[in-house]
Amino acid sequence: MASSRKQPKKTAEPHLEGPEADGRIHLPPNVTTTMAEDLRAGLVLAADHDEAILIDASETQSIGQAAVQLLVAAKLEAERLNLPFAIEHARPELVDRITALGLADMLELAASSTASAQEGQA
Repeated sequence: MASSRKQPKKTAEPHLEGPEADGRIHLPPNVTTTMAEDLRAGLVLAADHDEAILIDASETQSIGQAAVQLLVAAKLEAERLNLPFAIEHARPELVDRITALGLADMLELAASSTASAQEGQA
């Protein structure tokens, strides 16, 4: 017997767009583990761009562990390929999360955030 109850509508998971023409990846406000595959693909494309791996985190308030692991891997790959790597315009919430994990120095996040904040004040 079929149920007459309405099933909740399934909404599409938010996803990340690929890198812009300059290799920049724009992170959404909440980077979840389910977005990790899209992030991985975007980071690979950015590395293939052969100019820089630039990540715009101006909207990002939270980030999952899998996404953080991908950022670390992207940083290491950028170093291997001699490409610039930067997480730009990081919000304080993201800086706090990365700092709590002990990865702010490795990802050069504190320097990027400070520089971005100083640019905004100039």
